[in-house]
Amino acid sequence: MDYNTQRNKLIISEYGRNIQRMIEYATEIEDREERNRAARAIIDVMGNLNPHLRDIHDFTHKLWDHLFIISDFNLDVDSPYPIPTRQSFEEKPKLLKYPNRKIKYMHYGKIIEDMIEKAINWEDEAEKEVMTEMIANQMKKAYVSWNQDNVNDDTILAHLREMSDGKLEVKPDMKLVHVQEPSSNQQRTYKKKRKGPKRHNQKRNYKN
Repeated sequence: MDYNTQRNKLIISEYGRNIQRMIEYATEIEDREERNRAARAIIDVMGNLNPHLRDIHDFTHKLWDHLFIISDFNLDVDSPYPIPTRQSFEEKPKLLKYPNRKIKYMHYGKIIEDMIEKAINWEDEAEKEVMTEMIANQMKKAYVSWNQDNVNDDTILAHLREMSDGKLEVKPDMKLVHVQEPSSNQQRTYKKKRKGPKRHNQKRNYKN
């Protein structure tokens, strides 16, 4: 009996062992034209076995790449696409550069900082005033959401002045929106929902 552990490892298991054997056979064909015909026939079979690839952009290109990968890059045929190399698949992607910008108040986040910077450079004074009020209200909501505690408007406005270098101010008589801090019952309900319902072992009586 032939066991899978005794066979060659499947390179792309989705195509199965028969496709891999067909490709292995194609690599041994000496006549190039016949080898090309065999490769195109295998591509058709691979496409029929994986119809979901048809939803992928340029799926035929993907099939040809898989053909060369399964052949361990040993199949020498004329491909309608650039022939991939082993190095192109083993090459590690470049590391992404993350911004080193530090956020002064974590509970406000980077979006609030960007909004403040945008408002500072806003030319229309009337729109700038509306935007500043919206930012202040959003800052209060973010503060209460993060700290789960009420906050004085003067604290929010002081943070706004600090974060804008004194370039943004609201009207002296303006009152920020009232944000209700979560009650102890709401907090307990929230924690209970996060933990999920408790499961109790229940005894069942079965009649013989």
